[in-house]
Amino acid sequence: MAATKKAGADKLPIRMLHDRVLVSVEADSGERRSGGGILIPATASVGKRLSWAVVVATGTAVRHVETNDRVLFDPEDRHEVELQTKQYILLREKDIHAVAASRVEDGQTGLYL
Repeated sequence: MAATKKAGADKLPIRMLHDRVLVSVEADSGERRSGGGILIPATASVGKRLSWAVVVATGTAVRHVETNDRVLFDPEDRHEVELQTKQYILLREKDIHAVAASRVEDGQTGLYL
């Protein structure tokens, strides 16, 4: 597990501390489709929406998230940082609502409690 945590951090000139998680937000065109196939434009007013991102690096105290996991977080609770001309978001592990990864077994929610 320790090797997995360091793998993503080796590619970037940064070492995450404590419970911090560095994520890369997935590209979102703004437009999306409803379950029925209706196209919803980016300008449509929507309630508070959570966003998906991919974990790039984790701190030493992070317990439930690993590099390359897809995580769900509130885009309003974030701090942006630019590394090597690419935008990343810095989160605390407790700000992550869920983990979507193949290693998460049935019956485990991936939620940080």
